[in-house]
Amino acid sequence: MIHILALAGVLSISFSAIFVRLASVSPLTATFFRAAYAVPVLAVVWALKRSDDRRSGRERALAVGSGLILALDLTLWHESIALIGAGLGTVIANVQVVFVALAGWVIYAERPTGRTVGMVAAVLGGVALTSGLARHGAYGSAPVAGALIGVVAGACYAAFLLLFRAANQSLAPTAGPLLDSTIGTAVGALAFAFLDPRFAIVPVWPAHLWLVLLALVSQVVGWLLIATALPRLPTLETSVMLLGQPVFAVIWGVLVFAERLSPLQWVGTAVVLAGVAALTTRTRLTTST
Repeated sequence: MIHILALAGVLSISFSAIFVRLASVSPLTATFFRAAYAVPVLAVVWALKRSDDRRSGRERALAVGSGLILALDLTLWHESIALIGAGLGTVIANVQVVFVALAGWVIYAERPTGRTVGMVAAVLGGVALTSGLARHGAYGSAPVAGALIGVVAGACYAAFLLLFRAANQSLAPTAGPLLDSTIGTAVGALAFAFLDPRFAIVPVWPAHLWLVLLALVSQVVGWLLIATALPRLPTLETSVMLLGQPVFAVIWGVLVFAERLSPLQWVGTAVVLAGVAALTTRTRLTTST
């Protein structure tokens, strides 16, 4: 049953980039409404188990702070989707594992082994290949810029993961920290709205149908299922399950948007996924966006 829950959660979040692209709104608009539409639902879920939430004020503040970082991450990720497509954008976002490993080295003095360094180099080399190396036939309106923005988004997501983990040391019901973080994401998006001339607070249909689905399917259902199931699975199974998200996203990108990657980009995608799979057996992670 746990495996089914995990797979359902991974499948849910694999549609994130698809919904963002279908909505066709500015990156910051998508970030804000992903959070805004999710907050009321998460609040109801949290209220049902409110008595079990014994987090300190510090933990709640950290959760909100993680949401502020997530707002930056999602906005950058949405921009990369616009530049290189839903599939590649999701694959590159998974370089978060590289930055989590580096954080373990810098913050916790976890000296990386030669194998880890080699895997990190392989992942970064794969990212370079997904950019198409400025060659003709590479998919995307700006594949090099999209790949670079995706890497920065991955770094931001790693920071979010580390802070979000610290925000739930007391192991409160999943909906509590997720609600606080999602509120932080909405606030962060609003705070930076002045930087996005295309930011629109007024709902426009059918764009907001896709944004509602993004919030409910990815931010609420996907996160709750994964956060419930994956801690109960072995690390190896966790890494394999999470890799389903970028794999599914590539498939949806091909089927929905006819995203035809160049041979070089396909090779890069395979290298990134293989490297991330190897790293995640050594670095415990949570979910992707």
